[in-house]
Amino acid sequence: MNNFTFCSPTKFVFGRGVTDTVGDELAKAGYHRALIVYGQGSVVRTGTLDRVKASLDAAGMTYVELGGVRPNPEIALVREGAALAERERIDIVLPVGGGSAMDCAKGIAIAAGHAGDAWDFWSKKAVIEHCLPIATVVTIPASGSEASNSCVISNDDEGLKSGCTSELIRPKIAFLDPELTFTLPPYQTAAGATDMIAHIMERFFSGEPAVGVTDNIACGLIRAAIDAARIVMDEPENYDARAELMWIGTLAHNGLAGCGLGIPGMRDGDWSCHGLEHEVSAVDPHITHGAGLAVIFPAWMRHVWKSHPERFLTFGAEVFGIEPVDPTVDDLSTIDEEITPERAVHDAVEATIDELQGFFMSMGMPSTLGELGIEEDDIDQMICGLRVNRGENFGTFRKLTLEDARTIYESAL
Repeated sequence: MNNFTFCSPTKFVFGRGVTDTVGDELAKAGYHRALIVYGQGSVVRTGTLDRVKASLDAAGMTYVELGGVRPNPEIALVREGAALAERERIDIVLPVGGGSAMDCAKGIAIAAGHAGDAWDFWSKKAVIEHCLPIATVVTIPASGSEASNSCVISNDDEGLKSGCTSELIRPKIAFLDPELTFTLPPYQTAAGATDMIAHIMERFFSGEPAVGVTDNIACGLIRAAIDAARIVMDEPENYDARAELMWIGTLAHNGLAGCGLGIPGMRDGDWSCHGLEHEVSAVDPHITHGAGLAVIFPAWMRHVWKSHPERFLTFGAEVFGIEPVDPTVDDLSTIDEEITPERAVHDAVEATIDELQGFFMSMGMPSTLGELGIEEDDIDQMICGLRVNRGENFGTFRKLTLEDARTIYESAL
């Protein structure tokens, strides 16, 4: 087990009706002026925004609003929000929504008071030294941004989608009300489940030796996510299954599933698939992050598994119950060809990847980049973005080159 630092300072307020306690909780924590950040209408249509504002009013808090956050939030709105936060002397930034609203709010909290351009933090020209406090009202379980130390923002002018990390940007309080997710469309539900599973797998496949306790946490979370996702796709108002998904999304990205699997001084995981997908949704910001991951992760797995087949065998056995055939135990009388140990491992790993991709597809997720509108001509742009964001070599499970990235993209078309 490698050295690690686990930090999860967020206070989680979880359960039915907690949306109506936001104002009281923030007031008790000493906050007075909130900047409410939200997306393009769903929290308005469902009444969630009005409930949050009513709770703030009841607690005697004042607030201003910034709506219009798009999927894959763009730096222009971060700049606008930072200026608004400074002008209104905001002391708490309050996103109401999913990962896009939360990441936009984090960007605003980082950029407020910064003398330079907001993009400085994502272009690595500035280091995060201060951040306005953040509280979140989560409506889409997916990104885990309510508990994470990361923030991803797009820059349309430069054709980039980049991330930054800091312990300062972990939210102070997160409100998780599973009932808010009852009205999520099936596609968003499926993309969210894919995203949280991907967060766990990025850490599981770090390339570092197994850590029993962490592996059991990781694989257990994935099994639970698969079970709950299957239920809510058929029963969208099943409270317990929705609650399971919401809490899994948080635990998937607060660092718990990576303890002991990271390389000290680096992030706790490989993160190649997230890097590869960020360039996909940089080409078209309308592409949902989880949907892109549903395509990229299996393609990456097929490209790299031979570097550490033992990790894939553990993953297959613990998540899907798939193990290599054993001629000393299994009946192979119906198989004409000889099954060598090498062939047995190959077949088990490929079956594991097929099972994972099959699960994603069963929820309506795409299996190719073509289904997302990405064409071969887009690959050069994605490679250019990778060069800027990740460099010539990246990854820890297996060090990838940009040519490896090209091969993965081509295999996923």
